Amino acid sequence: MTGYRQVLAVPGMAPLLGVSLIARTAITADVMALTLFVVLGLKLNYAAAGGVAAALTAGVALGGPLLGRMIDSRGLRLVLLVTVTVQVVFWLSVPVLPYGLLLVASFVAGLLMVPAQALSRQAIAAMTTPEQRRAAFALESVQGELSYIVGPAVVILGAATVSPEVVAWGVGIAILAGGVGIAVLNPPLHAEGEAAAAAAERPPRRQWLSATMIAALIMAFGTTTLLSGVDLAIVATLREAGQVSWAAVVVVVFGVSSVIGGLIYGALNRPLPTWLLLGLLGLVTIPAGLAHDWPWLCVAVVGSGLLTAPTLGRVADAVSRLAPPAVRGEVIGLQSSAQSAGFALGSPLVGVAIDLSAPAGGFAAAGLAGLTAAVTGYLLARRSPARTAVPHHAGPAGLGY
Repeated sequence: MTGYRQVLAVPGMAPLLGVSLIARTAITADVMALTLFVVLGLKLNYAAAGGVAAALTAGVALGGPLLGRMIDSRGLRLVLLVTVTVQVVFWLSVPVLPYGLLLVASFVAGLLMVPAQALSRQAIAAMTTPEQRRAAFALESVQGELSYIVGPAVVILGAATVSPEVVAWGVGIAILAGGVGIAVLNPPLHAEGEAAAAAAERPPRRQWLSATMIAALIMAFGTTTLLSGVDLAIVATLREAGQVSWAAVVVVVFGVSSVIGGLIYGALNRPLPTWLLLGLLGLVTIPAGLAHDWPWLCVAVVGSGLLTAPTLGRVADAVSRLAPPAVRGEVIGLQSSAQSAGFALGSPLVGVAIDLSAPAGGFAAAGLAGLTAAVTGYLLARRSPARTAVPHHAGPAGLGY
């Protein structure tokens, strides 16, 4: 655990992880909060709720690189001022908006979502040495898993015991608190030795959007496609067994396993290749479909959980190493967009597989999506000319070959 102590001892790191966790927990719960408001508050069906969720997700996917470019050119605080203001106005207005306006407002809110995850990743890359980054990004991925465990659960509990309107206001307040906290901390987004490079003219996109970068983005997309599909496959399996109320327990087991896996991986002396982690994640996901009740499903998802945070952390580390300082915000924004697109595609992809076969087919489809992304990323990175210029132990720009 020495690596973690060194990372947390970096000035400003522990407060940054703390305030970004607040924002990320609220942002993770935003889709659930809107879904419950549409269903319970507006008394509409789940299809209508899905439309609002899709609008928000589409906005997030499109807004990632745009906000990243703004961060590169205008700085952290201006971007936070704009996005926090938009989020406060949106979440305060949710309870009074008719459905049509809520659709439009959700897209705008997604487009200008507080980039807490992207900013924390960019700051981690700037505040740590190359030797510390694997442990640092492991902590960041564990932080993400904690937000997925806590955020939706708190929203569901609040909607059931108080009201969906109050929950919407609570989400807005939490995003405000996290965004303001990051602005007050104002973490550096470039290391000391990168100041000149960051101030230089932006390199052309064709220079940094190489085959190796595309490989990393494809693997980011494949990882979240798999994870989104697994969530739906869990629900489908337990619904068929008449045990859907136990889905929350299985999801918590999955999340806790991911936290444990992330902490173990970050403490290892030698990293594993990105493609290998994702490929293993895909492989261990497929046989989870053999479980047909909640106790066995809890056991079956442990393997996938142990590999989830390490894979997410490794992808984030690879992207940060590949990104030139002058465009790091845009590149990390692209990673966020790729992951948002994966989350959006995973559920319908696995849903089709389940409809055409059985819940076990959902796990198979999710696992194959991860395997396909891993193989594609491996082949693209192997063909990249940049590979020859990178030290042998690191592989192409830190992808681990």
